[in-house]
Amino acid sequence: MTPPTPGPELLGTRLRHLLELLDGDVAAVYADLGLAGFRPRYTPVVRLLASSGPSSIRDLAAAIGVTHSAASQTVAQLAREELVVLAPGDDARQRIVRLTEKAESLLPLLDAEWAATAAAAAEFERELSFPLSRLIDEAIGVLRKRPMRRRIAEFGEFPSSGENREPRQNG
Repeated sequence: MTPPTPGPELLGTRLRHLLELLDGDVAAVYADLGLAGFRPRYTPVVRLLASSGPSSIRDLAAAIGVTHSAASQTVAQLAREELVVLAPGDDARQRIVRLTEKAESLLPLLDAEWAATAAAAAEFERELSFPLSRLIDEAIGVLRKRPMRRRIAEFGEFPSSGENREPRQNG
């Protein structure tokens, strides 16, 4: 049986598979190092807190380039692992995140893992015909200018579902 031609419905699936391959192997390295509960998504938060000190979730999200919701979920997981603690900020809505002593004790090991992972990622990109990180940055920029939802609406002729939706826009 011939595999389906890559199309828009497979783009997200293929990207998720690539991420699973990359993150799965990094998670396996953490397990090999005795950090079985540590996840690849923790690394940017831990590294930022280690270098810059306590931070609000909103500032963490902005600095690492994820949504507030994604940063909040990661911080909650880090708190369950006892790697961060949260304290009230200047106003009732703000929470400040800081590393625990447990997390700080892991920093030398995490720094060594980060250096090895960065070197492995650079080697991986050299084997590609075009640097993946550059393509990802370009794709994010293009989608920020014109999101996929808008692109789909511009091309779609959808039967009415009874719900409000953005009207079709041409050009």
